[in-house]
Amino acid sequence: MKPLIEKLPLSENTSFVARTYRTPHFEVPWHQHIEYELILFLEGEGTAYIGNHVGSFKTGDVFFLGSNLPHTFQKAAPDLVTAAVVIQFREDFWGKEFLQLPECREIRLLFQRSMQGLKLEQGLCATLSPLIRQLEHASGAQRIGLLFGCLSLLASSDNYESVSTQEAGTFLSRNRERIDKVFQYTIDHYAEEISLQEVAAHIGMSVPAFCHYFRKSTKKTYVAFLNEVRIGKACQLLMDTAKPIADICYETGYNTLANFNKQFLRIKGMTPGNYRKRFAESSISNSVPVMDAHTELRVLTGQD
Repeated sequence: MKPLIEKLPLSENTSFVARTYRTPHFEVPWHQHIEYELILFLEGEGTAYIGNHVGSFKTGDVFFLGSNLPHTFQKAAPDLVTAAVVIQFREDFWGKEFLQLPECREIRLLFQRSMQGLKLEQGLCATLSPLIRQLEHASGAQRIGLLFGCLSLLASSDNYESVSTQEAGTFLSRNRERIDKVFQYTIDHYAEEISLQEVAAHIGMSVPAFCHYFRKSTKKTYVAFLNEVRIGKACQLLMDTAKPIADICYETGYNTLANFNKQFLRIKGMTPGNYRKRFAESSISNSVPVMDAHTELRVLTGQD
């Protein structure tokens, strides 16, 4: 199964997409598109799958994704509302020569880095968020200026992390359909007992051939990827519920608490209990009044 080739509609008066998508219109499966994507989460939280990366997203997070980089954002619970401002644009929407200007060198480098997917740090998210929200409602040439402003801020900063160890180009090989099928199968069945034999058979390969293929395609073993998916879901349950750690262990596909604790420590660098405690402490420290978008914009621009 290939990733969905997503194409968001443009109006007759726009050259790129900038609008809010909210449940149920936000939820999409593993997919890709030729457009670059800048996405600000307004509501919800869950697991981010970007290239070969498995991580988390929450309200206020901003990601910048390169062209044709497969991804999906899966919410933490079926009944959770998720919403995001999504900006999608082609590299050449402002003309084929524009990015070749000397002044655009940093933006060209930013586009190269985005092929591994970028997750912005919170300070940069706070700076960009009001501009992204303003961009959604802008019209005419102001839209172009605001988008260029967002990209300029990104290009002049290093306050982000590259999340995937595989660039988008790697996923464009003739064997891409197989790896996409494995990714979607894992996302759908991580809570079940999954064997290498089962996954290999799912894509019509022997176990040795599958292990070699997966590692060559993603630069990690399938078992490592499966553990990342499971621990990513465990993190969401630790943050969002009061379920006992033992229950979370079995709910995310582990048969023993010892193995769950071992994998969690390896991937997150701390125990599940410490992770839950640290999240609770950070939630308390971050409980401060939130400015509305207009107030934030006035502060950022120095307006009274």
